[in-house]
Amino acid sequence: MTKKIFLGLLFALGLLSGVQAAGGGAALDRFPADRVTNMAALQNGARLFVNYCLNCHAASYMRYNRMLDIGLSEEQIKTNLMFAGKKVGDLMSVTLNPVQAKDWFGAAPPDLTVVARSRAGNGGSGADYLYTYMRTFYRDDSTITGWNNLVFPSVAMPHVLWELQGQQRAVFATERDPHDPSKTQHVFKGFEIATAGTMTPAEFNETVADLVAFMQWMSEPHQGQRVRLGVFVLLFLAVFTVIAWRLNAAYWKDVK
Repeated sequence: MTKKIFLGLLFALGLLSGVQAAGGGAALDRFPADRVTNMAALQNGARLFVNYCLNCHAASYMRYNRMLDIGLSEEQIKTNLMFAGKKVGDLMSVTLNPVQAKDWFGAAPPDLTVVARSRAGNGGSGADYLYTYMRTFYRDDSTITGWNNLVFPSVAMPHVLWELQGQQRAVFATERDPHDPSKTQHVFKGFEIATAGTMTPAEFNETVADLVAFMQWMSEPHQGQRVRLGVFVLLFLAVFTVIAWRLNAAYWKDVK
């Protein structure tokens, strides 16, 4: 029986690794995680999110007044981050009709409230995925929108930050498949700049990092408090373990 259980576990692990390998996709760049605790980065990310993402994508599980937690005042939220007719306590929803969106883009834009927690894979976190995704759009005349993405091939979403980044083209080379020399495959070699944007590559990377930092924070606004509480709990358990060990030794010292 034990042998059967062991073989079953090995089989399950084999299936799991096969699924992960089948996922494929481009390698993910590391998101600078320190941005999530940087208030200036989060505030800039909130501005970018409202101006570039909230037109089509909703964050319908997040309220505007939650951004008080990242150092913004109600007046700043109302003046800089809200559309006409909204109240500071309203949810970050959009008026885009999902049916029309599906007709225009081929798919309704997903809600982005927790996308930073759900998009993970290829050895990276959801923030790594978003950070790489937003920087790897390239021109592709074969698609409806004229854009494609290295991380999400045939994506329906156009490149909303193209004016900042500029336009780039992906360079692919045809090479023989190392596992089957009779077949060939397209291998990504890099990007080439078609037209420059208003930002340098370094500035654009910083901008995307701020946007992803806000999306990471939005997916779990209490994460900073959770981490601090976790450290406190671990310290408490460490001290309590020492106390319990000494009490146990004192209680049983006369027992042989």
